[in-house]
Amino acid sequence: MSRVVVTGSTGAVGRETCVGLAAAGYEVIGLDRRSSIPPAPGIELRTVDLAVTDLRAQLADVDVVVHMAAGVTAGDSGVDVGRDRLAVFERLLAAASDSGVTHLVVRSSAMVYGAWSDNPVPLTEDAPVRPCPDFAFAVHRARMEELATAWVVESDERSLTLLRNAVTVAEERPGGLATVVGAAASIRSDEGDPLGQFLHSDDLAGAAVCAVKTRYDGPLNVAPDGWIGAEVMAELGGPGPRLRLPGPLAALTARVLWHTGLSPAPPGVFPYSVYPWVVANDRLRGLGWEPTHSNEEAYVAGHEPGLLDRMDARARQQVSLVVAGLLALGLGWLLVRLVSRPRRSGRGTYDAADGQ
Repeated sequence: MSRVVVTGSTGAVGRETCVGLAAAGYEVIGLDRRSSIPPAPGIELRTVDLAVTDLRAQLADVDVVVHMAAGVTAGDSGVDVGRDRLAVFERLLAAASDSGVTHLVVRSSAMVYGAWSDNPVPLTEDAPVRPCPDFAFAVHRARMEELATAWVVESDERSLTLLRNAVTVAEERPGGLATVVGAAASIRSDEGDPLGQFLHSDDLAGAAVCAVKTRYDGPLNVAPDGWIGAEVMAELGGPGPRLRLPGPLAALTARVLWHTGLSPAPPGVFPYSVYPWVVANDRLRGLGWEPTHSNEEAYVAGHEPGLLDRMDARARQQVSLVVAGLLALGLGWLLVRLVSRPRRSGRGTYDAADGQ
């Protein structure tokens, strides 16, 4: 069995990936900035920073690299977000080239397909990669795929697996992406209702192990069978304020909540709460992988009980009505300010934010 390096080895997915690979007989080396105790025999954990360490030394005699380390987070926003993280990934690719690595597994995201009104349901791996341009997380993952693809075509001896996973959660830890998507979905647009897919971290780790064992070359969607609708997500997620608004007003509300710090969801993620982007898992299943958790089970497992969950039905309803009323008042105040604001003459009246 070959030697495998797993980056991001102390995270929920990276840790289980190390355990799964070790159980399959591989010699596993985990790299992470955080120190940790090896979770199983046959695993060596090294505390390193991928941005500064000598990666060639870390990849000596390594045949496979599984890149699980986090880059841009779902809550990041801005044009230059992820530039440094991409530079780190380029360092890893350069070291892999010099060290003779022949197989690379990269954790991407199903979000690289984008959320568009003309998306088929479900999306297969043959669908084009066209992430929503204002969502930095999806754009960053698509750029990682481009860099990895350029690396693999340099040699006929190399292979690349791109794991395009659905929203991933761990036990009682929804994760940053799940939190952001959930916050965005709380503002319902009349243009469409979201379809959700939720993947347990253990199942993503299992997909990574499957990719290493089969040395699959190409993209793989990673998601449970099927998907769940907005009403099911609302029921499983428990009580909470939810608004349903006309499309433009819903988008404006999401933007206001983000800029005022009342929501963790950047405006760019809003289309993912309106248009479909669920994926089919047939190709991965054909390699022998099977999900151990359904969408509903993963969603509930990653749900973090909050204050509203401990209230009775009447108290929850009252809180929801108060929050909804405050949001409506805040939006009304903002609209009044925008309408009554003196217009400036000349070309300076154009607001770049509105022109996106």
